[in-house]
Amino acid sequence: MKSAIVLALSCGALLAACGPLVQIGGNSPPAQSLLVLSATTPPAPYSGATPASATVGVEIPAVPATLQTLRLPVDTTATEVTYLVGATWAEQPNRQFQRLLADTMTAKGIAVVDARQVRTPPVRSLTGTLRSFGLDVTDPANPVVRVRYDAQLSGNRTATNVMLRRFDAVEPVAVQTPLAVAAALNRAANRVAVDVAGWVAG
Repeated sequence: MKSAIVLALSCGALLAACGPLVQIGGNSPPAQSLLVLSATTPPAPYSGATPASATVGVEIPAVPATLQTLRLPVDTTATEVTYLVGATWAEQPNRQFQRLLADTMTAKGIAVVDARQVRTPPVRSLTGTLRSFGLDVTDPANPVVRVRYDAQLSGNRTATNVMLRRFDAVEPVAVQTPLAVAAALNRAANRVAVDVAGWVAG
């Protein structure tokens, strides 16, 4: 009897060392494809020195809880949100939107630097909140995608003013499939990024 108990404990220890027998979410089917954002005009590589006084840092936008996911939100009513079946982002949309902003601003000649990779922090910082980034079917006859970004542009720590501005873009959606919706969101996001770049440059 004693040897049987020892054997059972040994088997249990071996199973524990191998990890859980059932992985949470492991039985979910993988996504057929992952959705990404891309800048319409990719940035050219930097060459030569750039004055530190002209540099801008682009921070990852804050997002509401509905966008803290790889899924694509769908506003069905003023008080209800669902998610588009089959749509999965490769990375959270706010992180992809940050890179889209940086690439677009760089393509427009703005010196964008990553504060995590340089010893001298950028003189100006672009932060904000990505409030909307999904499909809106509250009007079933006119489904659209909506991108809304509340931007904040500030100088160094001694600056006394912060510039604030809201940027909106809406694109119609003819077919509510993941690829069609993602393509419309990419167009809307690029329109916002171009507007932001013009604002920062000005």
